[in-house]
Amino acid sequence: MLKRQVLLECISALLIMLFLYASLSKFLDFQTFTGEMNNQPLPNSWTPILVWTIPCSEILICIFVLLERTRLLGFWVSFSFMTMFTIYSIMILLNFFGRIPCSCGGVIKRLTWKQHVVLNLFFVALSIVGIILQRKKILNP
Repeated sequence: MLKRQVLLECISALLIMLFLYASLSKFLDFQTFTGEMNNQPLPNSWTPILVWTIPCSEILICIFVLLERTRLLGFWVSFSFMTMFTIYSIMILLNFFGRIPCSCGGVIKRLTWKQHVVLNLFFVALSIVGIILQRKKILNP
């Protein structure tokens, strides 16, 4: 059980670092993030909603994963976000949009789209492991 708790804490820490970094990089360069969101293959009328919803949701994921009471929900939301980002990255790799938009911040911006997919799949897998371990912890304390 101690191993499970240590693993849960490590998974939580990695997810918090990812989502906190992602949200802060968006807020710290908000003007660039807004411009990059306008470059996405989505209607520009969605930009005012998305530029606030995405980074605020990422912070909310951090809070959910941080708190024991909401950790399972945090893992599920993390899984959902990372799955959506992975599907989006795969669509870009397959040239689904006809161009390559990016609104990734910081060092993540330097990754190729294949590296994005690998990184995203790693965090999808971490989220799944977190869900499984947290459910076991809840059902078998």
